[in-house]
Amino acid sequence: MRIARFAHAKGMSFGVVEGEPEAGPQGLTVAEIEGHPFGQITFSGARWALSDVRLLSPILPSKVVCVGRNYAEHAAEHGSEVPKEPLLFLKPSTSVIGPRDAIRLPIFSKQVEHEAELAVVIGAPGARRADRAAAERAIFGYTCANDVTARDLQRSDGQWTRAKGFDSFCPIGPWITTGLDVRDLEIRCEVGRNPEEMEVRQLGRTRDMVFDVPALVSYVSHVMTLLPGDVVLTGTPAGVSPLTDGDTVTVRIEGIGELTNPVVPVA
Repeated sequence: MRIARFAHAKGMSFGVVEGEPEAGPQGLTVAEIEGHPFGQITFSGARWALSDVRLLSPILPSKVVCVGRNYAEHAAEHGSEVPKEPLLFLKPSTSVIGPRDAIRLPIFSKQVEHEAELAVVIGAPGARRADRAAAERAIFGYTCANDVTARDLQRSDGQWTRAKGFDSFCPIGPWITTGLDVRDLEIRCEVGRNPEEMEVRQLGRTRDMVFDVPALVSYVSHVMTLLPGDVVLTGTPAGVSPLTDGDTVTVRIEGIGELTNPVVPVA
């Protein structure tokens, strides 16, 4: 099931995206559901063509918990070792944006980079001190994410809050896919100036994670309580590189879909 949050003429709703993504957006519809998707799914009866609504970030998390250096090749490209335990940091909820929303380049940084990642969305009732089995039960679904990073500030600050926390530095979407086996999925990031000239910058597989998804959710839940709707970013493959004004960046994850965002300067 694909759960989206979307804006339409009458407001904002959650809905189930119907149809096959391979057919393109024109062949997809979204069926509105009553209330929040974490309980029993009940349809309201309203339905729109996906092209007639605007997709929003599929969830508004209380926090985004991120994992650094969870792919050995990414750690190596920055001259770092793979950590013995998951390396955690946070992105604020105000960094979250949705599909087609603009990534805004801050005036403080001269090197902003993309990081394509699989994102885990926590469902009800959340997770606290969960073992591996309980961590798996706590997962509602998965979406695409871009852990946008001001790399020069990450190096100069010695800690990552500013480098990772600017408004618009956490695009997620296009929707949450439930019931997906994420043990071996392709993660791809493409950057370009137009759809015909997109360059593949990152290409990896989730099987190359140092710590897999249940291990990460369990570990995080022993540090902080994960609430329904919270998001865990699972690390990025090698190939991160700078973004510039006028770029478009697309994160594609097999079995989920694609997340596209333009890059613009701060107004």
